[in-house]
Amino acid sequence: MPWNSIRSFNFLDWRSFSGQATSSNSLFFIPTELVFDTPLEMRARMTHTVGMTTIPASLSIVVPVYNEEANVPALARQLHEALAATGRVYEVLLVDDGSRDASWDRLKEAAGAYPHFRLIRFRRNFGQTAAMSAGIDAARHEVIVTLDADLQNDPADIPRLLAEMERNSYAVVSGWRQDRQDPFWSRRLPSMIANGLISRITGVKLHDYGCTLKAYRRDVLRGVRLYGEMHRFIPALCSWVGGEIAEVVVSHHPRRAGKSKYGIGRTFRVILDLFTVKFLLRFTGGPMQLFGKIAFAFGGAGALMLLVVGLDRLFGGGTAGHLYLIKRPFWIITPFMLLAFCMQFLSMGLLAEVQIRTYHESQNKPIYAIRETFDSPGS
Repeated sequence: MPWNSIRSFNFLDWRSFSGQATSSNSLFFIPTELVFDTPLEMRARMTHTVGMTTIPASLSIVVPVYNEEANVPALARQLHEALAATGRVYEVLLVDDGSRDASWDRLKEAAGAYPHFRLIRFRRNFGQTAAMSAGIDAARHEVIVTLDADLQNDPADIPRLLAEMERNSYAVVSGWRQDRQDPFWSRRLPSMIANGLISRITGVKLHDYGCTLKAYRRDVLRGVRLYGEMHRFIPALCSWVGGEIAEVVVSHHPRRAGKSKYGIGRTFRVILDLFTVKFLLRFTGGPMQLFGKIAFAFGGAGALMLLVVGLDRLFGGGTAGHLYLIKRPFWIITPFMLLAFCMQFLSMGLLAEVQIRTYHESQNKPIYAIRETFDSPGS
């Protein structure tokens, strides 16, 4: 059978079919699901154990880059040194998010100097979430690791995340900047409040949602779509898909060059996206459950008020209808307004149901536009 037709293997022992004891010398394989194309790609992506030899998971490193020309050379060198030392098959995807400085030129120089570098350049600045999404979409390997390009995340911590992931079969391992090297009032305090709020609302307890250094299994990320500022909520979204999450303490360095892209202004966008994530986690399967509850609350209040008005009309006296309206306008107008709100929220629920089905059935539109790509020779 040619290699380009073999995609996956189940290693079985022929003796096991007759109930005899197995032996590591009696293994044979049966082609099953199509996944691999070449012997090299097969080796890069297989994670099973043959005898006593375990093939480690291959890596895709995704790094969004925006106006980081001064940091790119050192970043590329550190990534190469850290990843080459792991002995794993890997690739480094550097996504230029419409940089206005010489970041793209520095990236091309790095791709020419080091192997396994792949570059993606946006037509304009689409934001960190879009850059991360483009890198994840282009990733070829089993484990995807994300980190910032500002050298505050340390590439030397990547093996630590991988060890924790493989030790306990976690789907996501998140970095925790326990000794964070940022100003307290403008960065650390808002981050502490945001982490507590996100953990409480999503139900996924993490100390540091804002740490970009995270490792994900690709099969879990395949079911996650990113918009807005939602890259920081990926662990919560992965938990919705069904992945287990762990946290590992990582290093954090002060910024040495360039200007920080984070600020207090992003907090409000994060809060708005947090409401979106909560909706996705709780009501994606049936948004009518949310809008229906609100509708019934308004409808119940309106019906109760109408019941009170009806009983008052029947047993409280013979005031004419138009005079009753003049005498008690609140009790006449308000119930109908509440019933109108009830119908409005029911309609919104129905429209949301239609939108959710569209969301699930047509998720192929990207949130970015690529200008050009560039790969290291031989990648």
